[in-house]
Amino acid sequence: MIERYSLPEISKIWSLENKYHAWLKVEIAVCEAYNKAGKIPDKSLKNIASRAKFDAGEIEEIEKVTRHDVIAFLTNVAKYVGEDSRYIHLGLTSSDVGDTSFSLVFREALQLILVKTSGLKEILKDQAIKHKLTPQIGRTHGIHAEPVTFGFKLLIFYEEIERAEERIKNAIERISVGKLSGAVGTYANIPPEVEKNALKILSLKPLLSNQVVQRDIYADAFYCLASLGSSCEKIAVEIRHLMRTEVGEVEEPFGAGQKGSSAMPHKKNPIVSENICGLSRVLRANLMAALENIPLWHERDISHSSVERIIAPDSTILAYYIIHQLSNIAENMIVHSERMLQNMDITKGVIFSQRVLLALVDKGMLREDAYKITQRLAHKGISSKKGFKNLLLCDKTVSGYLSSKEIEKIFDINYYYRHIDYIFERSLKKR
Repeated sequence: MIERYSLPEISKIWSLENKYHAWLKVEIAVCEAYNKAGKIPDKSLKNIASRAKFDAGEIEEIEKVTRHDVIAFLTNVAKYVGEDSRYIHLGLTSSDVGDTSFSLVFREALQLILVKTSGLKEILKDQAIKHKLTPQIGRTHGIHAEPVTFGFKLLIFYEEIERAEERIKNAIERISVGKLSGAVGTYANIPPEVEKNALKILSLKPLLSNQVVQRDIYADAFYCLASLGSSCEKIAVEIRHLMRTEVGEVEEPFGAGQKGSSAMPHKKNPIVSENICGLSRVLRANLMAALENIPLWHERDISHSSVERIIAPDSTILAYYIIHQLSNIAENMIVHSERMLQNMDITKGVIFSQRVLLALVDKGMLREDAYKITQRLAHKGISSKKGFKNLLLCDKTVSGYLSSKEIEKIFDINYYYRHIDYIFERSLKKR
């Protein structure tokens, strides 16, 4: 069973320590590119690479005076590097380091989420195959419609999470960019080849930019997280509905010693599914903030910066957590297949009404007339104790078109599952 809380990896990604590591990585990559261009001597580069480090506590103290985080960082690094620190940050502006490192950290977080999402997808696939032929009533508008299987429902969820997985992959590719082009992006004080070679070292791509990486690029990534959250909420909402007392077809795992209510000892509540639904709202709200980060003043302002310091860690950590929790539910949910069969019969056979309609039309009855007769008997079947099939067998108009044997055949549930193998083969074969 998956541990309920396990978030240290992705939390550390957004730590101050890791941010400074990313900044240092960018600065050293630029120094290596300058060395290749003949600007920084080999000896100086070797000294920078071996001695460059930082102390987060010291940076915090320096920033109290400078009120500028990148300058505080550079001042602290220079303390350890010494005279060769004059080569660090040549021709760069703060956003060169901040945005390029933001891409590195954001990518790292999305890669962890991708691993989690792939795991959820496989769990859903395994459960779909397991329950491929577990009969369940399909519901539209919350009302009984026609039979499906629980595995069919899970297969749809599997494909949706697979699409979410592809969006994350695309987002990782999209945000793997950086800019090292100076104050307003014109390369006035840093050669383009230095940017090109430094970004290559960092496995990032250059892009046309002014002082900042354009925020529509990151907004795409926030969309993929919000969309992922909404898909997870969709699954969680289904679990919540199926867990209702009146339905009772599926349950969240309920641990030994777990309590559902402080007042009512009998309670088992879909608390994890409800938690997923609530947190998904935050992901969607953060997407709105990311979209509002796109329009900035002229070549740059910093209105986006404070926002991203909140929404980037929050959205990635929440997405990771949501996937983690949903994986636990999907892998360990309790499926009441007997209750699914019982529920299928509570409407007394009216779920076969379309088959009756089509059978009557096939025998020559006008569709409008067939619909009226079928609807009248179906509604009567729900409200009476006789049941839909018995009412059909006793109706003279219906019996004039359909024999008792033909009516009995209409109520064979296996009719609805004759294409289930095809559906699963089509879905899984292309993978």
